Amino acid sequence: MTVHFIGAGPGAPDLITVRGLKLIQTCALCLYAGSLVPREVVAEAPPGAEVIDTAPLHLSQIVDKISHAHHAGLDVARVHSGDPSIYGAIAEQIRRLEALDIPYDITPGVPAFAAAAAALGQELTLPEINQTVIVTRTDGKASPMPEGQDLASLGAHRATLALHLSIRNLSKVTQELTPHYGADCPVVVVYRATWPDEKVIFGTLADIREKIRGWKITRTALILVGHVFGNNNFTDSRLYAKDHQHI
Repeated sequence: MTVHFIGAGPGAPDLITVRGLKLIQTCALCLYAGSLVPREVVAEAPPGAEVIDTAPLHLSQIVDKISHAHHAGLDVARVHSGDPSIYGAIAEQIRRLEALDIPYDITPGVPAFAAAAAALGQELTLPEINQTVIVTRTDGKASPMPEGQDLASLGAHRATLALHLSIRNLSKVTQELTPHYGADCPVVVVYRATWPDEKVIFGTLADIREKIRGWKITRTALILVGHVFGNNNFTDSRLYAKDHQHI
């Protein structure tokens, strides 16, 4: 048997990869993060499959269910939201599986920041404006940020920022980034990207807190910060220049 860690994508059921969907359709046990993975995705599990929402389970309980499937020779679909390599909490599960000698593989998914950029019709890297994207978060209820990865330090790069798990810290975000980006720097908050109730709120570091306040958004929102947003004054890339020599 194999445990398949599967990225379900940001929310829209048709944004899961073909490979990920086919694996779900063949696994006898499907463990999924119920608050973030659409039910339409796990509804593709085969008839008779056991489908379990892991939201109320702790790590050892999840591993126990996988272990029982392993002894029974049953493949497992472990379905996470977005792409499991980003805040997917798969490393701690994999460590347990390796200790138990249980085989696994990983199928990537569409990350939330990519889905948000698509909703905006926006490229996150523009020639001579920005060529770097930093995916990060702020301190909160989760584990603390490592030394040197605080928002003020990362902001010094003036890269496009994709901030996960940080909507409750919006005040901290604006205060720590304004000295680096300027108060007029564009900010976009994308709530539940690609879900039917998706919301997109545009603002700047100066006014985004006020704009968000009325929406009462407290979770499942991505904060995008950078000078690429709404910027049409950029140089064309060299990729399609007439004199560019393609290999």
